[in-house]
Amino acid sequence: MDEAFTQIDFGPIKPFLENDDITDISYSNNGQIWLKTLSQGVYRVENTGINNQLMEKIAFQCANSMGKSFNMANPFLDAESAELRMNFVHDSIAKNGIAVLIRKTPAKIRLQKDKIIAEDYIRLNIHDFLLKCVEGHCNILVSGETGSGKTEFIKYLAAHTKENEKIITIEDTLELHLDKIFPHRDIVAMKTNNIASYSDVLVTCMRQNPRWILLSEVRSAEAVMAVRNSISSGHNILSTIHADKAESIPSRMYSLLETNQDVGQFLTTIHRYVQLGVHIKGYYSQKYKRFHREVSEVVEFYVTEDNKAEYKILYKKTPDGHETIANPSKYLLGYLESQGVIMPPDILVKEEFKEVKRETNNNDFVVDNSSYQVQSQNINNGVNKTVANQNQNIIQTNNQRINGIPNSNNQNNTVYPQNIPNIYGGQNIPRPVNINNISNS
Repeated sequence: MDEAFTQIDFGPIKPFLENDDITDISYSNNGQIWLKTLSQGVYRVENTGINNQLMEKIAFQCANSMGKSFNMANPFLDAESAELRMNFVHDSIAKNGIAVLIRKTPAKIRLQKDKIIAEDYIRLNIHDFLLKCVEGHCNILVSGETGSGKTEFIKYLAAHTKENEKIITIEDTLELHLDKIFPHRDIVAMKTNNIASYSDVLVTCMRQNPRWILLSEVRSAEAVMAVRNSISSGHNILSTIHADKAESIPSRMYSLLETNQDVGQFLTTIHRYVQLGVHIKGYYSQKYKRFHREVSEVVEFYVTEDNKAEYKILYKKTPDGHETIANPSKYLLGYLESQGVIMPPDILVKEEFKEVKRETNNNDFVVDNSSYQVQSQNINNGVNKTVANQNQNIIQTNNQRINGIPNSNNQNNTVYPQNIPNIYGGQNIPRPVNINNISNS
């Protein structure tokens, strides 16, 4: 339990707060409790004993502890501590009764290498590639929908920066907690507010001479400009952004701007200084029979010799389990070399692995973002195999190996946006879970 709220009587909510699997607790409609979890996504629990009276009591206790009011004249209340964020809406506004959202932001690295590899959160070769890019001071933006785990992923990447490299985090709400997770490191946590804007904090941040700047989320024009100014001045950035795919990150950043900046010039700047975009996706997995998060895209951004802003998909996984993998361009390899990191040009796809296996009757396959027809077919043990004439770019499906790494992903991992509750708003719910069945460990 968060020490700042030890005097507040959470009653039957306390087991939810102590369960590490639960990230968000939503209360509405005089008794409905919805949980967002790492393992199961979003679902409703019943018979919790939680009602409007309890939630109003908690709201008043939070307001009193902060010297604030919560009433018809002050119908909104935000309460924040080191590891909890709470938002209350008074019943004068929320007509079905008080509405509450409690979000947990623990000071820990939730992602662990062995676990995320074993659970198909990320491929081992993609994982090692990204950590090499962090070692080589690549600027990385992580995209995804709300609740996909973007912040947790940049915390994981930040944990692999060099110990002697200074980090400054800039947030409007403290969620990263890197200064608490790594108290022995040179890490400064800065928080924006009504007095100190992103621009103000960034000016001070630059004077602190950090190697890395972490913005918890790029969601405003001011944050976009903070990213652009940081990377243009030679600092390294790790941040998150809401986007539907990694390749859309630069255009999404431009859409957040409130000024009429030249789109070509802006996109060229982003492509020149942001080396990688990573997309995190969450969906219900048929393989695991539960909510599943994974790194579904890795995209390289670069500017060509003739000043064209381009991107290359290095990794992409579709819901049916098909994967496109390509090696990084000469631009990324050259940048890494300038940072003292030598990366083999075939780090993601060895040249000898050129086969594309299809278990369907469709003879099309994707190579380097284009559709090609089958060049030749061989029959081996009754399975059609396609040999591509292109180097370094393939689609991998079930049971193939790349660089000795088996693909154990199930092709039946599909997205069920209408039938299964998930972060994209599915409507139906699974069997209600009783509070007594939720582990406190």
